Amino acid sequence: MPFDRAAIANLTYNESGLIPAIVQSATSGRVLMMAWMNYESLLKTLEVGETVFFSRSRNELWHKGATSGNTQKVMSIEADCDSDTLLIKVLENGPACHTDAESCFDVSTLFISPDFSAANDSDGGEDA
Repeated sequence: MPFDRAAIANLTYNESGLIPAIVQSATSGRVLMMAWMNYESLLKTLEVGETVFFSRSRNELWHKGATSGNTQKVMSIEADCDSDTLLIKVLENGPACHTDAESCFDVSTLFISPDFSAANDSDGGEDA
């Protein structure tokens, strides 16, 4: 997988040297997970063609699926408009979540209900 080391170095990493990576299914478009990457894990991802993240709790690189077999083959990596978040499209080999759910967002707290926009329709006020 061809890549430009200078472009990787010029991404906007946080004060800990990390950048958030949103992982999305290349086939369904579903968001699978969010994890952190650093310069080294991003290089490793590009070298091996599978996602490699940085584990903040273990303070080490983490090759997704190395022990579970639930690997993620990288199809594309894009930076957002501020170069401070990555979108990684993958072909997944098994569930993305450590709970064995397809997505880390399968079992989540719903902060905004699906009918939020209908319940909060503006009547032409200042923010309309």
